[in-house]
Amino acid sequence: MSYYHYGTIQTNSAGHLAIGGVDTLALAEKYGTPLYVYDVALIRERIRGFKKVFEDRKLKYHISYASKAFSVKAMYRLLKEEGIGADVVSGGEIYTAQQAGFPMAQTSFNGNNKSRAELEMAVEAGVGHIILDNFHEIELLEAILTEKQVKMPVLLRVTPGISAHTHEYDMTGQIDSKFGFDIKSGQADQAVAQVIASENLIYEGIHAHVGSQIFETVGFEKAADALVNLAANWAQTFDLTTKILNVGGGFGVRYTAEDEPLAPQTYVENIVDEIMKQVQAKALPEPEIWIEPGRSIVAEAGTTLYTIGSRKDIPDVRHYLDVDGGMGDNIRPALYQSEYDAVVCNRPDDAPVETVTIAGKYCESGDMLIHDQPLAATQPGDILATFVTGAYGYAMANNYNRNPRPAVVFVENGQSQLVVRRETYQNLTQLDI
Repeated sequence: MSYYHYGTIQTNSAGHLAIGGVDTLALAEKYGTPLYVYDVALIRERIRGFKKVFEDRKLKYHISYASKAFSVKAMYRLLKEEGIGADVVSGGEIYTAQQAGFPMAQTSFNGNNKSRAELEMAVEAGVGHIILDNFHEIELLEAILTEKQVKMPVLLRVTPGISAHTHEYDMTGQIDSKFGFDIKSGQADQAVAQVIASENLIYEGIHAHVGSQIFETVGFEKAADALVNLAANWAQTFDLTTKILNVGGGFGVRYTAEDEPLAPQTYVENIVDEIMKQVQAKALPEPEIWIEPGRSIVAEAGTTLYTIGSRKDIPDVRHYLDVDGGMGDNIRPALYQSEYDAVVCNRPDDAPVETVTIAGKYCESGDMLIHDQPLAATQPGDILATFVTGAYGYAMANNYNRNPRPAVVFVENGQSQLVVRRETYQNLTQLDI
């Protein structure tokens, strides 16, 4: 299992780092590096943990995995096996889910600037719900549905005015946000009036997302209160029943020992309990409660393997240790100043002998994966593992400096399976004219 999930490093009889019962050195040798490795058992455990919260309370619910965290065909097949839905945010994610044979009625389509082509694609694919984000989108979707003579269930995304404790780029629930209809100014009321006046848009509920990588529950609870209050207001003003309350995701995970998130299920327990308390207080019908976990399902299940190459020692300043990847496979440190931990795979239990900065191979001074990492002795050719890279690693990978993107491997029960091939140089030029 993953390092941070259990608080200890899993090693095998050879003393090597193992993931899902597979030796990381064997994985690096078989598939090459950089390499994304996913512990499938941990993904299943997280999904089942979320389901248990609802099932223990005998509530109506829907878990919609936030595809943006990690979207490949193998992931959609895994979601199908575990019986949960998926939230998609682009035509590409819709297409990937379709290609994986995912039941499209179990998907919802989110995003702040869905194109006409993407909305048409969603309707034709049989996406279960479209989450409307703005007035332009209401008009676009209404026109498409009128042309196709079909109806579509929708949710309205609102900004509840909650600023969650997170990185400013990850805050999405406050009033000043590019996402959703603002409640305070009356935009949300205007939007729902347009929807219920439509013959083709079927109003089913409200959606909000307060941010990402949040370590406390108060923001979620306040957002839940705002959604229930809005549903109560609409019941009175429009005689409207809100069937679905979608509270989004954003549950924090542990990237380094300094992070102190709650257990993933704890976030949901507090949110659900708050919703039910407020719904009962306002005598509203019990809604179906939706959540959209992404990072909290896949982040800790992912580990990235690198091969150590050159180093640069600057006396009394810094020791740079270079690896064969970097911002092309994990742009989060450069983009968000995200922090990670790492170990040397062939001696993960060895005591650190130096503090190094793990530098990438890309032609940017800011291409640093980890600053000031205590590490055991290394030599060129050693394999380095960075933990908790399962979310927004592969999803945000790029071809900067014309480097191919890494392969992706799933491991489970001591077996490995290649689920995304490593890009080749030929792949890089296949669209060039």
